[in-house]
Amino acid sequence: MAKPIFSIIVPIYNEQEVLPETNRRLTEVFKKINEPYELIYVNDGSRDNSLSLVKGICDADKNVRLISFSRNFGHMAAITAGMDFARGDAIIVIDADLQDPPEVLPEMIKEWRNGYDVVYGKRISRKGESAFKKFTARVYYRLLRKLTNVEIPVDTGEFRLIDRKVCDAMNSLTEKNRYIRGLVSWVGFNQKAVEYVREERFAGETKYPLSKMFKLAFDGIASFSYKPLKLATGLGIFMSVAGFVYLLVVVFQRFFNVQTMTQGWASTIAFILFSQGIVLMILGIIGEYIGRIFDELKGRPIYIVKEEITAEE
Repeated sequence: MAKPIFSIIVPIYNEQEVLPETNRRLTEVFKKINEPYELIYVNDGSRDNSLSLVKGICDADKNVRLISFSRNFGHMAAITAGMDFARGDAIIVIDADLQDPPEVLPEMIKEWRNGYDVVYGKRISRKGESAFKKFTARVYYRLLRKLTNVEIPVDTGEFRLIDRKVCDAMNSLTEKNRYIRGLVSWVGFNQKAVEYVREERFAGETKYPLSKMFKLAFDGIASFSYKPLKLATGLGIFMSVAGFVYLLVVVFQRFFNVQTMTQGWASTIAFILFSQGIVLMILGIIGEYIGRIFDELKGRPIYIVKEEITAEE
């Protein structure tokens, strides 16, 4: 089998409803391009019929490869594995849910041939998503840009094409808590956006509920910014100053107006609860950073491969 020009990485986790259509549309796009390619499906510990479906696709199409994890390691780990195993000159990351249309890929490839090392998809609209999700996503991307020193494009996800040298640079990074879109921006190189309309999910359920979205959001901030720790320091100083001022007020009342000493206990309790909440929040932020340090020091692999199917087999 000829060395592929394009490696398309498709992370999958319980995507049995959408996999046949995803494979059909991706295959259709690259057959039109008519250059050697490989489709790399990374099974991230799926519990449905996704694994057997991909095995059937591998049997029918020698352009398709499978990497199957021993358990669920997460979306970022699946993308990382795909990059580790990719052999192409251009590596493409696309989710299986078809919200990012495969038909946009020829335009990305055109920009890559024009000399850009990274071509990322930028969402100009998002179909089928609630107003709350659109609003929070918009706020988060702009907050992330303000907090970090790395120029991470707004309104983007992992849908992108990267050149071989960018992939090699990414593979040299060893950190465990990976925020792929941020790392691609961090390594640099010539980058360009391709605008597109994000579609509704073709079938199945989202694999990113609100809790995972919040985790991903904090991963992005914690991986590229120390400003939350600086914010914690600022809040601590503010609470200390406020407490000292309040102490002066109490001393003043003690010497000049004794009767007021029996008043204001509700506000005192409220102030104590508020200040303790700030303290716990600061401890939580510090704990998140310490937890990341702990993860790095353990030295465990980002993922474990249970099974691999390639065309050579």
